[in-house]
Amino acid sequence: MTEHSTTPLSGCRVLDLTDDKGMLCSRLLADMGAEVIRVEKPGANESFRWENLGKRSITLDIEAEAGKDILRRLVKNADVLLESHPPGHMSSLGLGYPDLRRINHRLVVASITDFGQNGPYRDYKSCDLVTSAMGGQMYVNGEPDKAPLKPFGNQTYYTASIFAATGIMLALWHWHTTGKGQHIDISLQECAAATLDHVMVRYFYEGVAARRQGSLYWNSAFRIFPSRDGYILLSLFHRWETLVEWLDSEGMAQDLTDKRWLDREKREKNIEHIIAVLERWTRSHTADELVEKGQLMRFPWAKVTSIPELLESQQLKERDFWLDVEHPETGKRHRFPGAPCKLSRSPWHVGSRVPGAGEHNKQVYGELGLSEEEMRSLARKGII
Repeated sequence: MTEHSTTPLSGCRVLDLTDDKGMLCSRLLADMGAEVIRVEKPGANESFRWENLGKRSITLDIEAEAGKDILRRLVKNADVLLESHPPGHMSSLGLGYPDLRRINHRLVVASITDFGQNGPYRDYKSCDLVTSAMGGQMYVNGEPDKAPLKPFGNQTYYTASIFAATGIMLALWHWHTTGKGQHIDISLQECAAATLDHVMVRYFYEGVAARRQGSLYWNSAFRIFPSRDGYILLSLFHRWETLVEWLDSEGMAQDLTDKRWLDREKREKNIEHIIAVLERWTRSHTADELVEKGQLMRFPWAKVTSIPELLESQQLKERDFWLDVEHPETGKRHRFPGAPCKLSRSPWHVGSRVPGAGEHNKQVYGELGLSEEEMRSLARKGII
């Protein structure tokens, strides 16, 4: 890795051997300027994925002896190797961290697994659904009188990718000061548990086990309400008297004008009644009507944005958040999320395209010194 950079990770070479668990991590490293080489098994039908923007792609069977030898050669000039195989799998191939360290003592290896490299669950088969359940996420999501609910999307995968990217950056900084690489052990279960926010803090210090509250915020400060045309996030107790005056001016305050409701503790104990009155009111307005007037009155309210509305957001357009990316095979253009972090001196740059599987075989293997005949022979054998 070079000492001087135009982007945060210019000059850093990353070998990406991940599946869904870590694809976003290597995408983040590519955005920060690293040269990311995605290594896929020959014949794998990798879909057109936003997580692969800005990477180069090669095909390589690392379970074949010739494939192992090629990976070892690639490791000699790499700074980072990112993988998400089951614990022990890379070691069984002679490609574990101790093996790779002997080839390149500077190498940073990050392993993303379901439960980590040790412990009683080390060899359990899992997925995002399972680690969300076992990491505590599911228990606190959903309606109070219904079963736990999984958060949308592959949240444990994305969280693990962000933590892994952070760990890699720290390890690279350590390498700059010591010249030594290291192994980073990332557990999806631990990543889920680490992001439970107030849930664990309240349990450790107050002995309170959080419960599912649906769209009601944990401390009852906010709740999502239906409006005439969608949904809106409202504060329940902020500037209470002003809120009640507003409802009363429309004849919808019911008994909330009674002075007994000035007692916040009483409001919290009777939160369901407060919610029922407010919901009848919000259903009589559009979300935009409530947000526009609410913001003028200094209420911290927001419309719950739909996906089509998000794509048309003027705020995101003004900041050039969305990218139009061309599919390498069909030529069709697709819109992807862009850079979530803007640096003034060392820009975060999202790649402009997703590579096809093995698109850079000739280029990368040529850099290793393989001849075209050797490459054709390896391809015939299914090695690359």
